[in-house]
Amino acid sequence: MKIVCLDLEGVLVPEIWIQFAERTGIPELRRTTRDEPDYDKLMTYRLNILAEKKLGLPDIQKVIGEMGPMPGAREFLDKLREDYQVIILSDTFYEFAHPLMRQLGWPTLFCHSLEADANGLLVDYHLRMPDQKREAVQRFKELNFKIVAAGDSYNDTAMLGEADAGILFHPPENVIREFPQFPVTMNYDELRTEIDKAFARVGG
Repeated sequence: MKIVCLDLEGVLVPEIWIQFAERTGIPELRRTTRDEPDYDKLMTYRLNILAEKKLGLPDIQKVIGEMGPMPGAREFLDKLREDYQVIILSDTFYEFAHPLMRQLGWPTLFCHSLEADANGLLVDYHLRMPDQKREAVQRFKELNFKIVAAGDSYNDTAMLGEADAGILFHPPENVIREFPQFPVTMNYDELRTEIDKAFARVGG
């Protein structure tokens, strides 16, 4: 009756767009929601750059596959799944995450999807639903699960607030300051300890 909901980027794997920008030498792709709050505008900008550079989905997946999860992420996830159901709630795309999911042992992932043409060039993106992290946690609670959620950034805070207990993992200082209600953890040992403590508190 217990589910741990984890963010993906910044918790189990590096920030995909930033890593991709560095590995391909395309600094424009470092642009994130911190620079452009309008997600549709940001994704259109990214897709236009990829089209200009003639980078298709196979090229992108190859680069992402070379990134690998964060050190210790696979071991942390494997141990966590021995005791809890674990679902990853992310604002990334299945087509980007696929190579990394293989390296993490194929955990359950809820995220969004990309659309490619016959040549593999990305032409559009499709959100699974608005505010999907918070909505998913809400639905799990309606199914009588107790939920502990962990994430690292602004787009995780609605999920953390909706869960029975929320935990920040290696967040930036501004997020720590703005969301003092969530305990802060800086490594996987601390995160696991905090998850266990949270379930001891909320039951399930």
